[in-house]
Amino acid sequence: TKIDQPYDYQSIEVHDSCIYLVVKRLIDIIVSIIGIIVLSPVFILTAIAIKIDSKGPVLFRQVRTGKNGKEFVMLKFRSMVVDAEKLLTKNRELNEYDGPAFKIKDDPRITRVGKFIRRTSIDELPQLFNVLAGDMSIVGPRPPIPSEVAEYTPYQMQRLLIKPGITCLWQISGRSNLTFNEWMELDMKYIQERSLWLDMKIMAKTIPVVLKADGAY
Repeated sequence: TKIDQPYDYQSIEVHDSCIYLVVKRLIDIIVSIIGIIVLSPVFILTAIAIKIDSKGPVLFRQVRTGKNGKEFVMLKFRSMVVDAEKLLTKNRELNEYDGPAFKIKDDPRITRVGKFIRRTSIDELPQLFNVLAGDMSIVGPRPPIPSEVAEYTPYQMQRLLIKPGITCLWQISGRSNLTFNEWMELDMKYIQERSLWLDMKIMAKTIPVVLKADGAY
């Protein structure tokens, strides 16, 4: 997906129809349940690999910001050492991403198993439980951490107008290969153009992008 020109979202208004919201929620429930059942062997093998590879819990729980600024606990398979967030302050100068987001291609905090599950996006699979619980959707802007939101401009705050998701235009357009501003523009584009048809296209394109692992780290 390529943005031909920036949009003017200074006065975005969200007016989703009841039918759209109900169908989208039904899709979220159905896809998350099927995903959890079908991928259960992957969940089990990943949990075993994480426990063998390093000390610490299998799951990583982190507070994220959802729709309208409501915070929730997002689940991921742990891909870093247990004190990763404490080490963040020591490694912040190594940040390779612009804007308030923090990303390092060869992050020293990532474990051996962590490198694999991040590259294959397996670390994101527990978020299917967040979708089932209603905190997230299958498709929507990625949920930011509160410290990132604190640095958002009023324009960027509009990402929080809708429920966050596991995948969106950013994931199928290069992910970490994109700049922070490109990421924001893609999210704004989704908010402006969102529809069930667009969601279906994004979900269909997510699978080959994940298998290719382009921009995943």
